[in-house]
Amino acid sequence: MAAENAFNTILKTLEKPDGGEFGKYYCLPALNDPRIDKLPYCIKILLESAIRNCDEFQVKSKDVEKIIDWENTSPKQVEIPFMPARVLLQDATGVPAVVDLACMRDAMNKLGGDSNKINPLVPVDLVIDHSVQVDVARYENAVQANMELEFQRNKERFAFLKWGSNAFDNMLVFPPGSGIVHQVNLECLGRVVFNRNGMLYPDSVVGTDSHTTMINGLGVAGWGVGGIEAEAAMLGQPMSMVLPGVVGFKLLRKLRDGVTATDLVLTVTQMLRKHGVVGKFVEFYGEGMGELSLADRATIANMSPDYGATMGFFPVDHLTLQYLQLTGRSDETIAMIESYLRTNKMFVDYNEPQIEKVYSSYLELKLEDVEPCISGPKRPHDRVPLQEMKADWHACLDNRVGFKGFAIPKESQNKVAKFSFHGTPAELRHGDVVIAAITSCTNTSNPSVMLGAAVVAKKACELGLEVKPWIKTSLAPGSGVVTRYLQKSGLQKYLNQLGFHIVGYGCTTCIGNSGDIDESVASAISENDMVAAAVLSGNRNFEGRVHPLTRANYLASPPLVVAYSLAGTVDIDFEKEPIGKGKDGKEIFFRDIWPSSEEVANVVQSSVLPDMFKATYQAITKGNPMWNELSVPSSNLYAWDSTSTYIHKPPYFKDMTMSPPGPHGVKDAYCLLNFGDSITTDYVSPAGSIHKDSPAAKFLLEHGVDRRDFNSYGSRRGNDEVMARGTFANIRLVNKLLEGEVGPKTIHIPTGEKLSVYDAAMRYNTAGQDTIILAGAEYGSGSSRDWAAKGPMMLGIKAVIAKSFEQIHRSNLVGMGIIPLCFKPGDDADTLGLTGHERYTINLPNSISEIRPGQDVTVATDTSKSFSCTVRFDTEVELAYFNHGGILQYVIRNLIGPKQ
Repeated sequence: MAAENAFNTILKTLEKPDGGEFGKYYCLPALNDPRIDKLPYCIKILLESAIRNCDEFQVKSKDVEKIIDWENTSPKQVEIPFMPARVLLQDATGVPAVVDLACMRDAMNKLGGDSNKINPLVPVDLVIDHSVQVDVARYENAVQANMELEFQRNKERFAFLKWGSNAFDNMLVFPPGSGIVHQVNLECLGRVVFNRNGMLYPDSVVGTDSHTTMINGLGVAGWGVGGIEAEAAMLGQPMSMVLPGVVGFKLLRKLRDGVTATDLVLTVTQMLRKHGVVGKFVEFYGEGMGELSLADRATIANMSPDYGATMGFFPVDHLTLQYLQLTGRSDETIAMIESYLRTNKMFVDYNEPQIEKVYSSYLELKLEDVEPCISGPKRPHDRVPLQEMKADWHACLDNRVGFKGFAIPKESQNKVAKFSFHGTPAELRHGDVVIAAITSCTNTSNPSVMLGAAVVAKKACELGLEVKPWIKTSLAPGSGVVTRYLQKSGLQKYLNQLGFHIVGYGCTTCIGNSGDIDESVASAISENDMVAAAVLSGNRNFEGRVHPLTRANYLASPPLVVAYSLAGTVDIDFEKEPIGKGKDGKEIFFRDIWPSSEEVANVVQSSVLPDMFKATYQAITKGNPMWNELSVPSSNLYAWDSTSTYIHKPPYFKDMTMSPPGPHGVKDAYCLLNFGDSITTDYVSPAGSIHKDSPAAKFLLEHGVDRRDFNSYGSRRGNDEVMARGTFANIRLVNKLLEGEVGPKTIHIPTGEKLSVYDAAMRYNTAGQDTIILAGAEYGSGSSRDWAAKGPMMLGIKAVIAKSFEQIHRSNLVGMGIIPLCFKPGDDADTLGLTGHERYTINLPNSISEIRPGQDVTVATDTSKSFSCTVRFDTEVELAYFNHGGILQYVIRNLIGPKQ
């Protein structure tokens, strides 16, 4: 049972300078423990949360001691509970989260409990931002046209979310058109310090998108989790996590002229990937911090999942307070934030002597060493210096198929595909750009790179440069603030002139919402097997994600996106080759259109104003006409429509009783899929468009949905039947069972038939046969979290055996009742001689009390081979989830009755 907080002796009152009080708070210095002064700032946030929530039941005094003793305990992989201050959702994961909550209410009701207990206990912010498809581009009224199409496709989903905002307490929904969730979080939702019911405490957040880390740039602890974990956090359950190590990343000096924040983040991403930061926090410090704007910091923090860290944290300092003022937070709020953080020694003042923090390991970067670069063609951390790009591109054409190779024969590398673009003769070569998108939370929140792109556009237009009409150009700002400052600067018209019209406010190209490219261009690519390129200011360029027809996808700063769209190809040396010819026939080079840092800074200074942020978010709270006209029922239980192909009641709680089912092993399982290294969740989770020949397409057609109304997988995440069919449906999936063939197929072992992954899984399920997955290193890295675990569970997969897991994905597998196992160091499927054609048996004890976190088990096969694996239940709480059949079942049983 819960007890009175043992730390109430350090509960103090924070006084206002002019009298009165801000509120109560737990005072860390009052503990008089010298170890706390040396803790990284990000660990202090975990400490404060543990102290404030210490009830000797969910959070215990010994947990607080573990965190205080972080220097000694973190290397030991100890478990701690963490209770975030709030939860952040977007529609792609928000819809299934609300579906699950609605389904849990039904289950609670059926089991005789009070269904109204299924309610968020912490604030939930939900921003609808993942439904913008770039259907209409290079058109003055693209925003309105795409918004109308968005509502036509997603009216049912939007109405469901609007119902959820009314049915559940503590849920704030931002309607479509508000912006990208992470930019809205940065500019509006981030509290930095909460003042709730008279209690002050640091803002912290878990979000259902991996780039939730962007808020780390504001000094707010936050990271991405699966939808299932987020739902548990909403319901007041502590997150069980391993106390992380913290990498101290020291920044020195300042960036050279013309180098952008995007160049910096791609450099940092490569450095941290090389260092190895999976499961760790990264905390930035050093004299170079003062040279980075808040938006620059947020750009670096945003890409934490891309360099593998749980967080990329920037402690609060004077620059943070200035940004809060710029974005319209009140003077009283800012005063409260500064007073609380200074009093609790969580504020960095570079004018005062710094107490040296202890970190697990250290990195250092002189900002002056950063050079212009892009990353690709298939992974965010494959950075290429701009001056080496042409040589790197030709190497990629030569190299065997892989992350840095396309294996194009020498005799085919100069192939020219001739086609007609609406009556105009046109040509395509390998490396030609067909998509150029200024998009993504990583960059659209940063005025320096957004206005930098606009300055490049102005210079290009004045010199007479144009973008080829068949390149699909688009601009998708992260909030309406961007539009306001682009208009204020007078530069939007130049972006328009080059085809970078605003297409909408939300996630677009980065998550596969590129829309169709022109049919003539698509045919030229497909019929001639061309390696076409996309250049985007995003954070994701995994193969098959941006667009099925762009095999080469490069991440670049917004100004470089404009430059490459003008060049029309990635096969160019910007130092030596002209981008094009101007109106007088003169050759124009990259240096002729590239602005200085001072030039961009002057535009930012005169164009980005506090009133823009206030006006934008005041307008959002009023909704928009299409959202306001949506009619929704007022009932607390959702009225499920069995014919809906958008919202469907999942079978998670079918036949559920109050008794936990207990642990399960695996008996004579077949291998459904056999993977190598670096299988990201983008290969697992349904994402992007629904292919016309896929099982999901077949299902939709059978249910009367016309092909043009398929919409994307992201829009149908509330329907488990569509999502199960889209699991492992990535067209670039490499499955060793297919012996070299690429695509979403597998071999049904008993018959030898080649089937879609879904059809093979259903064949096994119908026969009552278990299935497993074999995988290499870093299984489950990337984003697309919740359905990457829900989908395999729906397919009947019982276990995944891998060399290593990405931490969040591993945790999500446990949350859905799937057993994650790791080969022993030095072992993998190849070294053990496993082909995937064997049958696998994994015996676990019948009682959960006999299973320990990190326990070794033996995996036996029908070929007489057996090998040892580590069961990756990392904490006691994860064992409890597995015992109950999953995290949601655990929550329901614990809300109804005593802990099982």
